[in-house]
Amino acid sequence: MEQNQSYNVKFFSGEEIPLELHKVRIVQKLNLIPIEERLKAAVEGGFNTFLLTTKTVYLDMLTDSGTNAMSDNQVASMLRADDAYAGSQSYARLEEAIKEVFNCKYYLPVHQGRAAENIISKVFIKPGDVVPMNYHFTTTKAHIELNGGTIFEIYTDEALKVKSQHPFKGNLDIAKLNDIIKKYGASRVAYIRLEASTNLIGGQPFSIANMREVRKVANEHGIIIVLDASLIGENAYFIKQREAEFKNKSIKEILHEMIGLADLTYFSSRKVSSTRGGGICTNNLQLHNRMRDLIPLFEGFYTYGGMSIREVEAMAVGLAETLDDTVISQSPSFIRFMVNELDKLGVPVVTPAGGLGVHIDAGTFLSHVPQSQYPAGALAAAFFIVSGVRGMERGTISSVRDANGNDVLADIELLRLAMPRRVFTLSQVKYAIDRLHWLYRNRELVGGLKFYEEPPVLRFFGGKLEPTSPWPEKLVAKFRADFGDSL
Repeated sequence: MEQNQSYNVKFFSGEEIPLELHKVRIVQKLNLIPIEERLKAAVEGGFNTFLLTTKTVYLDMLTDSGTNAMSDNQVASMLRADDAYAGSQSYARLEEAIKEVFNCKYYLPVHQGRAAENIISKVFIKPGDVVPMNYHFTTTKAHIELNGGTIFEIYTDEALKVKSQHPFKGNLDIAKLNDIIKKYGASRVAYIRLEASTNLIGGQPFSIANMREVRKVANEHGIIIVLDASLIGENAYFIKQREAEFKNKSIKEILHEMIGLADLTYFSSRKVSSTRGGGICTNNLQLHNRMRDLIPLFEGFYTYGGMSIREVEAMAVGLAETLDDTVISQSPSFIRFMVNELDKLGVPVVTPAGGLGVHIDAGTFLSHVPQSQYPAGALAAAFFIVSGVRGMERGTISSVRDANGNDVLADIELLRLAMPRRVFTLSQVKYAIDRLHWLYRNRELVGGLKFYEEPPVLRFFGGKLEPTSPWPEKLVAKFRADFGDSL
């Protein structure tokens, strides 16, 4: 099981907290508006936290994508950007960083992770193909299906257990993988996708031992492996902590092992290195060349890929910083602290702590709200109203409708509270814990939601909902009764 991270400090009182190994030099003002104004903002935003404006948000835990704090060296690097359309020296430095961190010879730049998914899907998927994976991500699934493919989530039995001590709930089930290949034939398996770490089931990692097993099957059938490396730093951190073989290995050595087991790797720099952008990298020239011509068509020239050159410079520095244990451990340490504290208070939370954020089990939290009324979305809205903290629904709202117009119910209903690197202080985390604890004690006041405006694709981004009863007003009244004039 997970070892104690050395950057956690035990106080004389016995309390153990994650210690920030950075100092704050630039600050950004936050607002904590009264609860009545937060309710008004929720109504105007259609009870969808994506549609809130930051002037109404106190702590923005919507995502870690593009919201991680940049380092002083990253910001400084942007001043030396070589602003050339083609052949920039900034891009040459990024290529060197890719080789150093990912150990890949060939790199294709894109403006963000889903752009990489678009390129990969267009090149490797044809109608009727199947893509087995440890778990889907929303945009990944959409791109695969738009190109005529079908996904199969072949996670292990541990994956959907909310409370668990299994260290690698993101592992892919090898028996199920063999069954899919046998049923559809290797020629119809476009590729095997592994996500590091699995976003929609709590940021849970997979092990290198499991990846080696997947590699063996792939080799037997001539199938390529595609690695979604958007949270690969965190996955490597968990491998170092939880997989005995690698406890004395560096993050760099673990990254090279993982990427060496894949045929091609893509990533979102918004997660990996705290900048916009992303890319696809490989050591297979044939695979690289199959994708190369789509870069100028969809992204931009080969040496900027839709990114500004300043972002290219900052990405190169950020990738190198990913190899620093003090950087990569920051978010997981804070997540683990919050998960452990909530667990002690009886708040249903996904365990063990994963990467990206804290994942609240909304299905258990609001067990009285049926899935058809979107408990994860209702919990996200209720938590914003009582705290000013913006999280993200990861449940049935993030799913789709079937051909008959019925919701495809999510496997698990989660409220995700992202923990961007080096952004929040411990007092802010403790505030979020306190308000979530209060909400859990008053959970019977929270009701369901229903759509009144629903986009046909990726509805969780822009859809608008309304309460199925006047529960938000009752929640505000109870808050005022308990907290008085407090915000």
